[in-house]
Amino acid sequence: MPVIPPPNPLPPELAAIRDTVTRLFGATVIPAMRGYEERREFPRPLIRAMGEAGLFGAAFPEELGGTDLGFMAVAVISEEISRLRPDLGYCMNLQAMTCPFTILNWGTDEQARRFVPPLIAGERIGAFMLTEPGGGSDPAGSMKTRAVRDGDAYRISGSKQWITFAHEADTAVLFAKTDPAAGHRGITAFVIEPKSGPGYRADPIPMRNLSPVLASCAVFLDDFVVPVANRLGEEGEGFRIAMNALEFGRLTVSARLVGAAQGCLDHALAYARERVVGGQAIGRYQMVQALIADMAAEIAAARALVRELAETMEAGRPANRIASLAKYFASRAAKTAVANATEIFGGYALADEYPISLFKGFIEMLNVGEGSANVQRVLIAEDALGYKDANRASVPARKFRAARRAAE
Repeated sequence: MPVIPPPNPLPPELAAIRDTVTRLFGATVIPAMRGYEERREFPRPLIRAMGEAGLFGAAFPEELGGTDLGFMAVAVISEEISRLRPDLGYCMNLQAMTCPFTILNWGTDEQARRFVPPLIAGERIGAFMLTEPGGGSDPAGSMKTRAVRDGDAYRISGSKQWITFAHEADTAVLFAKTDPAAGHRGITAFVIEPKSGPGYRADPIPMRNLSPVLASCAVFLDDFVVPVANRLGEEGEGFRIAMNALEFGRLTVSARLVGAAQGCLDHALAYARERVVGGQAIGRYQMVQALIADMAAEIAAARALVRELAETMEAGRPANRIASLAKYFASRAAKTAVANATEIFGGYALADEYPISLFKGFIEMLNVGEGSANVQRVLIAEDALGYKDANRASVPARKFRAARRAAE
């Protein structure tokens, strides 16, 4: 399938990064993924190859093994991965943003140096453990997982739900209540190592329309021991850490939605040029052209919002408002893209020969991830009405990146 140049051109250095992703996936990742899926085997070597190629390190300083290319590079890489293989877009959250970047942004220097380099290198698998059964769009308010201080450790018991890569995770950011009576102020964040001891179990959740090997899981913790040295921030700071992590996660999720939408458009364009009905390619019919025009316009607008979000984060400005706008509109654009592609393909949209049904499954999943579309609508509307400032609690990237900006 040819690459369709998007209407939002990239500067040369970012175009080169995108081309690196395209080459790696075309030559190595996509062909190899077929074998992992047939064997029902988690593709650790492919994630390691992505890390070695620098795909996870754009937001991280060179002293931690990153490339320090910035958030725009994160957006470009996330989009291109999801255009080609939407299932592997998971990695841009768990290996490049919500897990390692939360540790960088809120952890001590020692925690950052210990946990971040192997995550962004793809040597260790990351996870982000916030949502619980019944939590829905209020994961913190309904949190039941407890962490009880026991000398120089915490003992954690409870359960989590929809935790991607939890069955393979080596390092994870987990949230639990240390003071159940304090509401949101009683939540604390931890860096856990699931394979470090007993009391941890992760069961993959079967999901027919998603990946058979890149699973989300139900997690069960029973007196799982975590050293106090692995606490992220202070006791009671977990809710703020979680909301900040989701804000940065919306960059990758929004970009992944744009990438999935672009993938739908690319396949629809190729099919509309090739499929002949009534003696001419269906792309010559105005109804098909109308579907394509709507896809192209919404994808271009969503991409522009994602890039504005990346620029806002790179400048260190409050980003929650633009993050919600980008996530919400990217969800809309992706849903339009997969619906219109389905119309264009007709019955062939269901065939394994084409990836439209795969894109549909991941677009539906990403519509919920990092805050559902309806949650974003409430935030956007209340901000527009002046009821609540969307940026009131926004926390920019700090630590290493703040020091770099000061030096500049």
